[in-house]
Amino acid sequence: MATYNFDGEYASFNERQLEFISNVISELDIKAKKVVFKVVGQAGDNFIGHVRRLCIEGENGNVNMIVKVAASTENARAATNAHITFYNEHIMYTEVLPKLVELQKAAGVPEEDRLKYAKCYGSFHEPPYETLILEDLNDSNYVMLNKFEPLSDECVRSILKNFALLHSLSQVLKIQEPETHADITKKLTEMWSNVFSKENFSEQAKIVEAEVLSVLDDDHDKSYIENKLPEFIDLLAQVLAKEDHKYSVIQQGDAWTNNFMFKLASESIQTIMIDYQASSNGNPAVDLLFMLLTCTDHASRSIHFHDWMDYYHSEFDKSLSAFGLKADLVYPRTQLSADLKKYGRVMFYLCITFNTFLMRDSREAGELSEPIKNAAAEERPELIKKQKLGVETINRIKNRVIGIINTYEQFDLY
Repeated sequence: MATYNFDGEYASFNERQLEFISNVISELDIKAKKVVFKVVGQAGDNFIGHVRRLCIEGENGNVNMIVKVAASTENARAATNAHITFYNEHIMYTEVLPKLVELQKAAGVPEEDRLKYAKCYGSFHEPPYETLILEDLNDSNYVMLNKFEPLSDECVRSILKNFALLHSLSQVLKIQEPETHADITKKLTEMWSNVFSKENFSEQAKIVEAEVLSVLDDDHDKSYIENKLPEFIDLLAQVLAKEDHKYSVIQQGDAWTNNFMFKLASESIQTIMIDYQASSNGNPAVDLLFMLLTCTDHASRSIHFHDWMDYYHSEFDKSLSAFGLKADLVYPRTQLSADLKKYGRVMFYLCITFNTFLMRDSREAGELSEPIKNAAAEERPELIKKQKLGVETINRIKNRVIGIINTYEQFDLY
C-alpha cells in the first residue's frame, strides 16, 4: 500500500478507512505527494457520518475529492442507521446510477440529457469502516444553497427534472430488465421506517410535538399537530404496507436543500443530487412532497404547485419517450395526483418533524447532533428537550410549519 503525507482533519478516520483512501489515491495518475483533509460545511450539516474534502497534490497535477465515512461507535451507528445508509449509497453509486445512464446511452440519449451524478472514485461498504469517495463538484462550479432560503422556481424545476429522470429510468429498468431491477431494489432498504420506529422515535415524537405546539399561536394550526406526531409512526407503517409497487421507483429519498448542488452560472440552472443514503424502492410522490415541503415556501407553492407537478410529469414523459414508452401508460398524471393525496398525510408529519431540526442554525444543530449520535436511544429525547432554541430558529420553525399547513389546506393534501 502506498503511504502519503496526510495532513489536516482526519483524526476521526480509522486505519482501515485511511488504508482504503490511500489505495484509491494510488490508482490516480498524478503521483500524489501530499493529501490534506479539510472540513466540509458547518457543524450539524452532516449527521450521518464525517465528510471531508481531500486536497491531493501530485507531481502530475492536483485533484480534489469528497470523502464520506460512517460513524464508528455503536451508539452513533445505531443513531444514524449507518449499516443501512452507507450500503444504500454504495448500491446507488456503484450499481444503480451507472446502470441507468447505461440505459440512456444504449437508447441514444444525448449526453446533455442524461442523468448526472458525481463520479465515484471508490466505495468500501464493510461495516463499520464504510467509506465513499466522490468527485468534488465545487471544481465544476456547483454550489450548495442556503437551507433557510426557499429555492427559486428555476432551481425547483431543475430538481424536478432530476427526479423525472431518476424515476422514469427506474421504470425503464423494471420494464426492460425486470430481474436486474428486482436484484437492485432488494439491496436498497427503506430508511425512514427505521428512523421513526417506535423504539427509536416514540418518546422523541412527544417532545418534538410539544416543541412545535410551543411556537404556534392559532388553535386551528395546533389542531393539525396536537396528539398527532406519536401516531405518525403507525401511519408510516400503514402507508408502506399498502404500497402499490406497480408505480414504485428508485427514490432519492432525502430531498432537502443540502442534498442538492446547483450550477447557477450557465444558460439554465443545473442540479446534481449528492446524497442517496435514504434511497429505496417507493412512490415518486415521496420525493416530490419531501422536496416541496423542505426546499420551498408556501408563497411559492401557492403559485407554482400544479405547474411544478405538470412539469415533472412532462419531463417524466420526455425521458420515457427515448425508450418508446408513454407516461400516460407507465405513470398517468391522474395517478400522480392520487399519490400526492395518498402520501400527503404521512409526508406532512415527516416533514414537520424534519423541519424542526432543519431550521436550527449551525451552532444549535452541532450542539444537538453530536450528543444524540453518542447517546443511547433512551437518552436522546431528554437531549432534545433540554436544548434552548434561539428566537430566529423558533420563528423559522413556526413559519415552516404554518406554511406547510397552509399548503395542505389550499391543495387538499391532508
